[in-house]
Amino acid sequence: MHFSVQDDHVHLIVEAQDKVSLSRGMRGLAIRLARAINRGLMRRGPVWKERYHAHALTRPREVRNALLYVLMNHRKHQASPAWLDPRSSAGWFDGWRKDVFFEYALRDLDGNAGLSPPVQPARTWLARDGWRRHRLLGVDESPAPRTMG
Repeated sequence: MHFSVQDDHVHLIVEAQDKVSLSRGMRGLAIRLARAINRGLMRRGPVWKERYHAHALTRPREVRNALLYVLMNHRKHQASPAWLDPRSSAGWFDGWRKDVFFEYALRDLDGNAGLSPPVQPARTWLARDGWRRHRLLGVDESPAPRTMG
């Protein structure tokens, strides 16, 4: 549903029918990304040091927090003044509080407009509508800092 690419990791919010479907989907994605990265860097060998970490989101507030974390994660890892991370699916997200013109996010690296969304719409009530009970996301919000303990 949504993603954010950081310098050394990727955050994803995905929907899956069950654990087997999730595992197969993640394995397929990891293989596809590794092949593309190796091809782009003209190298061979493993790309991922570790497997993915999965956490099932079961409550509306938890989904809202996850969406904020993934879509605004660039503010946590980089001192970025940008409202939206161009290396994320934030430009295609329809749950922002303010009407913001996302033209820059909907263009490819060559400046061509009219890109198809790189994500699929949510299918479950929780991911599509349930999280909205706790208000839409603001482009001025940032993920909460991680606390120790």
